[in-house]
Amino acid sequence: MALTLDDIQHLFDTHGSMAYSGEPVTQLQHALQSATLAEQAGASRELIVAALLHDLGHLLNQQGETPTERGIDDLHQYYALPFLRPLFPDAVLEPIRLHVDAKRCLCAIDASYHARLSADSVRSLQLQGGVLDDEAAHAFLARPYAQDALALRRWDDEAKDASRVTPDLPHFMEMVAGVARIAD
Repeated sequence: MALTLDDIQHLFDTHGSMAYSGEPVTQLQHALQSATLAEQAGASRELIVAALLHDLGHLLNQQGETPTERGIDDLHQYYALPFLRPLFPDAVLEPIRLHVDAKRCLCAIDASYHARLSADSVRSLQLQGGVLDDEAAHAFLARPYAQDALALRRWDDEAKDASRVTPDLPHFMEMVAGVARIAD
């Protein structure tokens, strides 16, 4: 079943106030901050939409407060894709799908990256397979949309500031509608 634009709005309206897994922001604040950072970086509309929607799987497959503390990897990077695939091009979907492996890759290729991860991101890293080895990191970097996924990952990591001011959801939902294949 595909999500509509109204369904996406409803998910944020209904579940956006949930805590973002052990971080000082809500799910909606995290999404808006990720999209804002992408927009400020001059990213494409598709990548800004990916930044907004990258954790939608958490809202679709709710596992309670801080599932990593209970040893749960909710596979959120994959969970939302079947719902989003009919609506969005690969330029939106692939960075979402790859953003977890991008964290694993950045830990392998950037010596200072791991030290900047939040406690929850460190826990989830282990549940998600740990740091990629050199061969796997090289293979990841050769994939289509890998660079977009790396950028999304860095915005994801920065989007945990309870005091950051962002545009509101309607600002980004206009962009979502602009890149969607189907209008509501």
